[in-house]
Amino acid sequence: MAKVSALLSLLFLLFSGGTLMMANGQKSWCVAKPSSDQATLLANINFACSHVDCRVMQKGCPCFTPDNLMNHASIAMNLYYQATGRNKWNCDFRGSGLVVITNPSYADCIYA
Repeated sequence: MAKVSALLSLLFLLFSGGTLMMANGQKSWCVAKPSSDQATLLANINFACSHVDCRVMQKGCPCFTPDNLMNHASIAMNLYYQATGRNKWNCDFRGSGLVVITNPSYADCIYA
């Protein structure tokens, strides 16, 4: 049942552009909306990294992926979101952020 609920939540996000909140104390992450343009993604990176340490995205670090602005924005936005207490309003980024309950970690890049 939990897997069905998670799948339905993700489908809701994909088709409605809505935002998921933490459910029953479940951990959440902040990522960039796929529809975000490059200027918005850059602005989000600059804002987030002016408040939190974003060195994890530097070349040679586990979360560095060349030429992947969407990925870097999601990492920076999530770092800010985690540092500010996982509050929904700290993932808005002028409407370009999504709170998700599926861990976006990959390979050696672990989202907190």
